[in-house]
Amino acid sequence: MIVIRLTAKVIRRCCVIVGLIVILILCFTLVLALRQSVTRVVAGGEKPIYAVERSDKVIALSFDASWGAAHTEDILAILDEYDVKTTFFLVNLWIEDYPELVAEIDRRGHEIGLHSATHPHFTALSPAEITGEIQANEEAVTEITGKTPTVFRFPYGDYNDTAVNTVHSLGLEAVQWSVDSLDWKELSASEISLRVLDSVNPGAIILMHNNGTHTAEALRTVIPSLLGEGYRIVPVSELLLTGDYYVDHNGIMHKGES
Repeated sequence: MIVIRLTAKVIRRCCVIVGLIVILILCFTLVLALRQSVTRVVAGGEKPIYAVERSDKVIALSFDASWGAAHTEDILAILDEYDVKTTFFLVNLWIEDYPELVAEIDRRGHEIGLHSATHPHFTALSPAEITGEIQANEEAVTEITGKTPTVFRFPYGDYNDTAVNTVHSLGLEAVQWSVDSLDWKELSASEISLRVLDSVNPGAIILMHNNGTHTAEALRTVIPSLLGEGYRIVPVSELLLTGDYYVDHNGIMHKGES
């Protein structure tokens, strides 16, 4: 009987020891996973990403599409001509009118980002309404492309902490821009080109529109000029940093921890 009791006691102790070892392993795994995960730190509240701190000459070119498509084919042809891949931020209102162009943008290797379902002011929406806008937008893109977008841009560039937090909670990066072409204001091609080329720097995100009257013409100056200066033009998600990073109060994305 004594031997049986001792054996049972030893077994219980062994079980406790094994359990502790398992818990330690799980804790270690969790800590490692957390260290390897993305760290988003922002002083004074959440901020979208306006640009990325990079030492190499890499920039992102992006197009918002919420109205019209008269110039989209010309833009796509110019991008093909220079073998440049970009990001198109699409609204459902546009997707519903031009599903064939959505498929064509994807087929030509460009990234598609989310831009909401109905292009509202996000500062006027509740978290539930924001979630609905984004999820409907994602479903529309995924249905055509079979791909899940990872980046989002606020309509009108309008956001607050609630809006940014909600976007991040859905697993998306909120991305703005550091160079505004103002092509939607019917500027001339030379005016658009000058605005972009005078403002660009490594890590910049350029905003243009797929239906700007003179956007395509401006691209024939902007793209070769940037390439000639040694810049590499990539989609937005390729510009962004991976691993641990922080976003400062100006919306600049930096590697490491703040």
